[in-house]
Amino acid sequence: MTSIIAHRGASRYAPENSFPAFKLAYEMKADGIETDVQLTKDNIPVLFHDESLKRIFGEKGWVNQYTLEQLKQLDMGKSFHPKFTGTSILSLEEFLAWIKDKPLMLHLELKNNKIEYKNLEEITYQLIEQYQMTDRTYFSTFSNKSITRLASFKKISNIGWLTKRIRRDLLAYALSIGATAIHIKHTLLRQRLVNEALKSEIPVRVYTVNSSRLLNRCFSYKVDSVFTDVPDKAFAARKKLYRSFLI
Repeated sequence: MTSIIAHRGASRYAPENSFPAFKLAYEMKADGIETDVQLTKDNIPVLFHDESLKRIFGEKGWVNQYTLEQLKQLDMGKSFHPKFTGTSILSLEEFLAWIKDKPLMLHLELKNNKIEYKNLEEITYQLIEQYQMTDRTYFSTFSNKSITRLASFKKISNIGWLTKRIRRDLLAYALSIGATAIHIKHTLLRQRLVNEALKSEIPVRVYTVNSSRLLNRCFSYKVDSVFTDVPDKAFAARKKLYRSFLI
């Protein structure tokens, strides 16, 4: 059965990568949560998608130009909706402490394709190991170099290569750089690709899947997982589809 992974939490309904979004995703019966990891100026991993602070905080500068304490002073909720005013950025450790005892898969996208954060892989891995979550953590990145570094850690076995560009040797290329799965933009989804991946036992995970049409397509193609901003909608669509198979 295709897994439903809440993309930055239930990010259609609450500020992305925030506790409200993560808690809502859990309540909506997501199978897992996807979030983004960057490093602050003081080398603390935080959950934030954009390298720039402009879209979420309305501030100038980049994540790596601020310490965690400075970032905590900024409000990431009020621009989404007034009821979320006071929502602050999360450190990876805060998130791990919350998710540790919940039956959720964890997908971490390492945001080092534009800024090459030194030791991002090692710092993130050490925290995951500290919280004993290695077996249910899935790493992904657009960076080939980062995939190679992740593959060097013996206990990391789930590494997804993120791509939005089609290429004929997509599966072979992913394996050649050390990836164990492909995370593709929904525009690349083809039944033939999924079938080839299934034969080679390479998981195909698709982002970002929000419409009923795309959700049903992913479920019928039997992709490994979908990343969605609307886990409640995805859960309902999956339940309806699989129920029809049983009738």
